[in-house]
Amino acid sequence: MSRKARATHFSHDRWLVSYADFITLLFAFFVVLYSTSKADQKKQAQAAQSIESAFRSLGIFADTRRKAEGPTAEPEGTDKPVIPMNIVMGEDVLGAAKVKDELEKIHRELQQKLSNQIAQHTVSIKMGHDGLVISLREAGFFDSGSANPHPEILVTLRQVADSLSNTPYDLRIEGHTDNVPIRTAEFDSNWELSTARATRVARILLDMKGLPPDRLSAAGYAEFHPVASNEEPEGRAENRRVDIVVMPRSSINLSAPDRSSSSIPISSGAWRKITDEQPTGHQ
Repeated sequence: MSRKARATHFSHDRWLVSYADFITLLFAFFVVLYSTSKADQKKQAQAAQSIESAFRSLGIFADTRRKAEGPTAEPEGTDKPVIPMNIVMGEDVLGAAKVKDELEKIHRELQQKLSNQIAQHTVSIKMGHDGLVISLREAGFFDSGSANPHPEILVTLRQVADSLSNTPYDLRIEGHTDNVPIRTAEFDSNWELSTARATRVARILLDMKGLPPDRLSAAGYAEFHPVASNEEPEGRAENRRVDIVVMPRSSINLSAPDRSSSSIPISSGAWRKITDEQPTGHQ
């Protein structure tokens, strides 16, 4: 009897064997997934680093190590052009590199032509996020609260137009003021004043007939895009200005027809960037 009883006895814990096998396989599966994802991240990081190094060596991307060291003081007019990191690969990169070279050339040419105005601090030229920015400060070209420019502006705008007439770039004329409210018989606010100044400068450029009308636009920003603090008189003086922004079109032929039959399109995202630098205004 005892032998028969032992033969019919079975264990209720046999399911643990199958469960342990299942857990082991599941663990191995997740280990494989984890190791695969880590390998992909490593490859992606290596690829991104290689691309960034290649572009930086071409001068297309700014060296991010500079930002970690903090800004360094450079003489006015020596700003180096910086193309934002949101430039996509392919033809956009080639187009942006060519735009960079051409704007550098225009930058140098205008620095020579406008050297007197730059020395007098009535004009400044720098590379911005949207392109080359030529700033005409109120102190040199407008009376306070007025949109009627001084005669001296004609000489400056003629030199600007001569340098830009054979280029394919758009010009956005921006009027800026400081934050001191204005209310006169002519202007109810800084919006009207900044817009009137921008429009007047655009009109002068059109009258010179050196630039196609479809390449010009005008905008007023009032006091909402300062380049300096409005707490001090010097900062408010810098904010009262008209900026001429030389910028790529959404799709441009970087080679003028009389110089080359080839064209390199550049998308609007290839140059545009969200900038923490704000435009300026007057009063």
